Amino acid sequence: MSVLVHSSLSSFGRVDGGADTVIGSLRSVLGPDGTLVAPAFTSQVTDPDRDCPGIPDAAVIARRAAVPAFHPGLPSTGMGAIPESLRRMPGSVRSAHPQVSVAAIGARAAEIVRRQTLGFAVGRASPFGRLHDLGGHILLAGVGHDRNTFLHYAESLTPDPRLKIRRFPQDLDGERAWVETLDVADDNGRYFPLIGREFEEHADIAEVTVGSARCRLIPVRPLVAFAIPRLAELLDADRRVKHQGCITLPRKGN
Repeated sequence: MSVLVHSSLSSFGRVDGGADTVIGSLRSVLGPDGTLVAPAFTSQVTDPDRDCPGIPDAAVIARRAAVPAFHPGLPSTGMGAIPESLRRMPGSVRSAHPQVSVAAIGARAAEIVRRQTLGFAVGRASPFGRLHDLGGHILLAGVGHDRNTFLHYAESLTPDPRLKIRRFPQDLDGERAWVETLDVADDNGRYFPLIGREFEEHADIAEVTVGSARCRLIPVRPLVAFAIPRLAELLDADRRVKHQGCITLPRKGN
């Protein structure tokens, strides 16, 4: 298998050896032909003054100058100890997106991380698109679908996704420049937990407990095929509410 793990180390309870033990266990199960992937996102590589257009004052210039440029050794932030352990492991490789890179290790790691577009960085031309095409799996280990990046991938394939602007610095021929790109917006728990729960019921996904962590192994392709029309339905209903007044959101099966 090629498996993307979203995880919370603390959810397991006490683990001798910590995150390295979890990574080692997963690699042992996957074997030499398997590949382990984890989000290595870098939220620190962003404009601290996105709401300040035009000519910046000295304070804004200083804050922006302090933002690090992305490089393969830049620590991941906010993703937890397990992804950071994977990123640091010998033999691990990483995609190059300044904000939403992934780290991977194993047989197909280089193939998975080889390209990631700056815009729509979780879409087709990304490690998530390749994991989809490879028939990969998602392991939710102690976390819910609000952490499931493949639901962002599914939204990027809907006819009218929610959008946001990413803004980050890049070094271009020795000159620092700020780049703006479009991507799907954050869900903030609005629809993803609902869709994830509905899919697990639909696909009869079994939950197991490892230590104290509730874990589910989810196939990417069936999840995405389920999520695209369901997300499109919910987003369309949400827009009709905003434009026409209060109506009832469609339930599953309607």
